[in-house]
Amino acid sequence: MQKLNDLEKNTDSRKMGICMVKTHLSTTHDPNIKGAISGWTLPIRDLSVFKGAGFIVPIAGDIKLMPGTGSNPGFRKIDINTQTGQITGLF
Repeated sequence: MQKLNDLEKNTDSRKMGICMVKTHLSTTHDPNIKGAISGWTLPIRDLSVFKGAGFIVPIAGDIKLMPGTGSNPGFRKIDINTQTGQITGLF
């Protein structure tokens, strides 16, 4: 995998931690495989790098990732008037 080769060459990425992304339903990448199994290989379909958090994230199996919050999330536009209880910026 080219991404892995590039990360191994980069001295900054070698200092990063690993945070696995896989199903919580199994110790493998496949949620249908149950129990204590042996003799299996965990296939990694992609690698993501989160430089700010300092993590390299191997992604196993067909799992969906949650989108991150934008740099200016909508909650910053919401306010409550403590005198009247009126909410502004919600819609």
